[in-house]
Amino acid sequence: MFGKLFNNLKNGLTKTRNALTDKINEALNLAVTIDEDLYEELEEILIMADIGMDTTMEIIEKLKDKIRKEKINDVELVRPALKSVIAEMMKSGEKEEEEENYENDKEVVLVIGVNGVGKTTSIGKLAAMNKAKGKKVLLAAADTFRAGAIDQLVVWSERAKVDIVKHEEGSDPAAVVFDAINASKSRNVDLLICDTAGRLHNKKNLMDELGKINRIIDREMQGVKKETLLVLDGTTGQNAIIQAKQFMEVCPIDGIVLTKLDGTAKGGVVISIKNTLDIPVKYIGVGEGIDDLQEFDAESFVEALF
Repeated sequence: MFGKLFNNLKNGLTKTRNALTDKINEALNLAVTIDEDLYEELEEILIMADIGMDTTMEIIEKLKDKIRKEKINDVELVRPALKSVIAEMMKSGEKEEEEENYENDKEVVLVIGVNGVGKTTSIGKLAAMNKAKGKKVLLAAADTFRAGAIDQLVVWSERAKVDIVKHEEGSDPAAVVFDAINASKSRNVDLLICDTAGRLHNKKNLMDELGKINRIIDREMQGVKKETLLVLDGTTGQNAIIQAKQFMEVCPIDGIVLTKLDGTAKGGVVISIKNTLDIPVKYIGVGEGIDDLQEFDAESFVEALF
């Protein structure tokens, strides 16, 4: 568990750890007894780390409960109790990957997210991660309306050393996906990753576009596992949750990719996402490098945080 990946995670969460656990330690060092004042101080620290009001209140309630039940009266023991409360919340309701019956082990992933969240970068890193596992990966440049999106994805396809299917800027995204599906069949591709649009200002257009893409995938790739990932920017904290809720109105989301956690003290938003959206965080970005996108593991996350 404590290998290179964990060290990357730990380093990536430095700013959040400084904002959260260092301040918690400070508060506990100054506290003489476990009282309302201490709880209020912890509450404030959690809110400042972007864990969100509702989730914070829930953590504090569970902490009080644990301290009461376990008859904890030593301030020193509050920190491990808090860590254990957060770890439990992160793990609760984790659904085991359901073994659905797919005809083969091929997979299609649709990636959505507004401009600037690191969507294209995440796709490039996801492609590199899967290629390293020995999979044959193909990218589809179906975010055709954002200026430069196709060129950016081409650069990432070269970095990850995977193929890409693209049309002209402004062309029909569903047509790109259709061609990419045909290419993936003829080239025996294991994983097709489609970069799709993220213009949230017109939800109806986005809904129509994603609906059309999904219908093509269902028709042309029957029996294949399909997943929709939403990319969110960790530095935006609670705003990321608002954005996720808006996307959830447009289409079902299977998982979240949370980027730029290394550049923010707002990493506590991971806890908030888990608690309020009930969508699994599947990947987190903790650095600029091509291998700095990690599969999310709740236990390692809490360990690195504390």
